[in-house]
Amino acid sequence: MHVIATAGHVDSGKSTLVRALTGMEPDRWEEERRRGLTIDLGYAWTTLPSGQDVAFVDVPGHERFLGNMLAGIGPAPVVCFVVAADEGWQAQSSDHRDAVLALGIEHGVVVLSRADRASEQRLADVLARTRAELAGTGLRAAPAVAVSAIDGTGLPELRAALDDVLARVPAPITTGRVRLWVDRSFTITGSGTVVTGTLAAGTLARGDRMELIGHDNSRPVVIRGLQSCDTARDSVEPVSRVALNLRDVPAAEIRRGDALVTPDAWPSTGVLGIHRSSGVAYTDVPEQLMVHVGTASVPARLRPFGADHARLVLDRRLPLVLGDRLVLRDPGRHSVLGGARILDADPPPLLRRGDGANWAHRLAGMDPAGDLLGEVAARGAVQADHLNRLGLLSGQDPDPLPGLRVLGEWWVHAPVLEAWQQRLRAAVEELQQRDPLAPGLSMGAAAGLLALPDERLLRHVIDGAQLEADGGHVRLPGSQGMIGAVGTAVAELERRFTADAFHAPEADEMAALGLGVRELAAAERTGRLLRLGGGVVLLPTAPAMAMRELARLEQPFTTSQARQALGTTRRVAVPLLEYLDSRGWTRRLDAGHRTVVR
Repeated sequence: MHVIATAGHVDSGKSTLVRALTGMEPDRWEEERRRGLTIDLGYAWTTLPSGQDVAFVDVPGHERFLGNMLAGIGPAPVVCFVVAADEGWQAQSSDHRDAVLALGIEHGVVVLSRADRASEQRLADVLARTRAELAGTGLRAAPAVAVSAIDGTGLPELRAALDDVLARVPAPITTGRVRLWVDRSFTITGSGTVVTGTLAAGTLARGDRMELIGHDNSRPVVIRGLQSCDTARDSVEPVSRVALNLRDVPAAEIRRGDALVTPDAWPSTGVLGIHRSSGVAYTDVPEQLMVHVGTASVPARLRPFGADHARLVLDRRLPLVLGDRLVLRDPGRHSVLGGARILDADPPPLLRRGDGANWAHRLAGMDPAGDLLGEVAARGAVQADHLNRLGLLSGQDPDPLPGLRVLGEWWVHAPVLEAWQQRLRAAVEELQQRDPLAPGLSMGAAAGLLALPDERLLRHVIDGAQLEADGGHVRLPGSQGMIGAVGTAVAELERRFTADAFHAPEADEMAALGLGVRELAAAERTGRLLRLGGGVVLLPTAPAMAMRELARLEQPFTTSQARQALGTTRRVAVPLLEYLDSRGWTRRLDAGHRTVVR
């Protein structure tokens, strides 16, 4: 299916034309039919001669209903631009032209309606004026057809022209995330809440879980059933008009401008960086204006940064991404000010003097197709999920991208990563020089020093800084064996243990050697000594040597027998046996007996 929105001045015959093409009444309100004036959006559908299904969104032409018109044309990729041949180009025609230009619509048909009321010369003059007015838009070369809905003149030609135009419209994306802008919400007895909209991309299916981003909050919803053009479907692909029956949400809590989106796939933003694509320079527009996107109409505050770039602060958050097109409207004059494209859907806060100028400079240099490098550089590190929601990672291969590093689920600006590495290495080196006995910088202190957004990044920083991590500490490579001046004292103990492996020095002996708690911990960390309970210190080889002696005893053996076999005191034997128990080399049978585990 394709979806076509009408456009054109009030009383141009748009609804009459839709009625003639489809045989359906697009005006839904009794007041509209009584007054012959379209007030709100209307919907109808038909099948063209080629067999192509097409739905029409009929929009009002009166300037007072410009907001409704923008809600109808916003999600539609094709437009049927109508100018009454007997009246010619009107002021509202210019507003609708400006909207077409702002939205970047490039596919459509120009229709000169009420051709039965105009001469050939009049038709030629109106067409020439219309061509001139549309010259700066995507409809500059659109086919034009003169039509009379009253006598049927030109209707076959119009259907053929629509067929031809729709054949050239690029195929929509049927996979990926969905964003459906709601244009109606109502209740059907026996079914409950129903919302309608134009599905522009992605696929919807019965049972899908969606997120409803409303005027006041967001909430999960489930699609209970769906229809397209009054026909029940299990699933619907784009581009289509859809009606969704939602479970567990009152219709009164859903309004035009709300959006149904794939959960966790879209950002929700209230601040935007924009580039002027058409219309009035930003230095000449009012600060307070209306922003139209999809079916939403949101008050906003504009802060210009030159004629072509600005920062928009919306009254409520919307699911918007890079490249989305906006229509800016003057709420006081009911006129279109121009169009904008989103360059930055998640701009940083401007907190300090100079932040605004720096951000404006970056905004002016952004690529409209996406500034992945700029986005990551502005924040230092960004998670891939967030970049995906902003629309910056579509088909992006990170490997050849200069200036960025991909570390797990994080994208990191290369200079930021290098700064982290340098800072960490400098801190570890300074600690090593200041306190050679220190086990290194603790992992917690390292993460705090760098203020990393995710502690899982620390391992990557350590590796990049050519440091080592062990036992919860970060240290220089090879520093595990560095104990400075303590080495002489440790060497003296090693000499003594060579003569008697189980003669542990007393506390006063170690104090005389200058071996306190920190020095002994450093020696143990480097593998030079082994500390047991009760302040007993031996060589790391002592447990294996003890096992050889104990294995020669008759099993089981007593603590006294073990002490005698090792030629040591009870002060040493007890903590040594407890150590062997903890390693599973010996097993304690009762209060006085053990056995070697073979």
